[in-house]
Amino acid sequence: MGDHKYFIGEAINKPAIHHESFEKLWETKWKAPCAMGVYPFMFGCLADFEPIAHSIISAGLKPPYDWDAYASHFLPQASNLLSIADEALASGNKEKASEYYLRASAVFRIARFPAIRSPKQNECWKAGKDAFYKGAALMEFPIKEVLVPHAYAKQGEGDTIPANYLVPPGTGKFPVVLIFTGLDGHRTELAVWQRGWLDKGVATVVVEIPGTGDSPANAKDPESPDRQWSSVLDWIAAQKELDAQRVVVWGFSTGGYYSLRAGHTHADRLLGVVSQGGGCHHMFDREWLEKVNVLEFPFDLANALAFKWGYDTLEKFIQEAGKFSLVNDGTLKKKSCKVLLVNGKKDEIFPIEDLYVALEHGGPKLARAVAGRKHMGEPEAFFVILEWIHEVLGLDGDVASQMRGLPSRMKY
Repeated sequence: MGDHKYFIGEAINKPAIHHESFEKLWETKWKAPCAMGVYPFMFGCLADFEPIAHSIISAGLKPPYDWDAYASHFLPQASNLLSIADEALASGNKEKASEYYLRASAVFRIARFPAIRSPKQNECWKAGKDAFYKGAALMEFPIKEVLVPHAYAKQGEGDTIPANYLVPPGTGKFPVVLIFTGLDGHRTELAVWQRGWLDKGVATVVVEIPGTGDSPANAKDPESPDRQWSSVLDWIAAQKELDAQRVVVWGFSTGGYYSLRAGHTHADRLLGVVSQGGGCHHMFDREWLEKVNVLEFPFDLANALAFKWGYDTLEKFIQEAGKFSLVNDGTLKKKSCKVLLVNGKKDEIFPIEDLYVALEHGGPKLARAVAGRKHMGEPEAFFVILEWIHEVLGLDGDVASQMRGLPSRMKY
């Protein structure tokens, strides 16, 4: 580490090339995952995105982005995909209709990515949800939207928590994987994991974290997530087909911060929590937040985090960010359920130091730092996590089939 505070060392001072322009972002960071249909292009197709990318590149868009102008480039293609989906549905081809609705939802997603910061991005979020649920309704096992009553809401917070819900066929009480989404990945895309859990006999509930998607929680209140999760867990306990004694939380990225917190605030109601790529303390450092706008994340991460936590400027967020630290507020000293921490050692979104901070407080926890990988420790991290959840829930341990079943290639 030398003189550097963080494990990534001198990398903290090296802006990534993809911040120079959208053209660089597309060519160096996004085109390959788009071709594979993986994050952030779940349900997406390269053929759908290439014309959009060329349009944005031709317009010369680069940071700082005008988010309405950025989003507008996605609308013609999304409209085209919706038309194809509507036609397929009218002609009775449900499979094709489902795929094209989901492909349209992927286009709307990247239009509102990474945070819903403009009127047009908000339109894209709403249109993307509509397209997603149309496609999800036509799946072999339809993913439904449920509105969980927010029983513990404080004044000013919304009264429902929208969530994705999928239960295996048959009767009985099914264990639950409760997915906490991230800063930019919402319930409409982390749905990619739901079918695989159904095949293992596990129900899934996918819910957004405060300050993102449709979460009703007060983003600025450090305790608002606790109220939201209490409402969700009460709802799970009220469903006759769910086993409230066997609930595991899987938090993705910023959602990993929230799952780690929940593992301590709701220890007696959870069998285990996974924090994948989540921070807890140094993610709120001024030294970190002043650098990460131009590192691994595709766009201005620090600004997007400030927005997510309810601040209109990065400086205001930095000044108050310490109140969200799970060390500063004593959360990590509390008793916890089983905790698994997983991240890439070279993470430039949330520092790997936070994984070690979590290990230094409270009860013992399991951890895996993935060498040579950046944020989230993908793809190795997924195998580590799935194996652990299988063990905790007493499943078959065949995680390879679950990974192979992830939707990545489009048929039509």
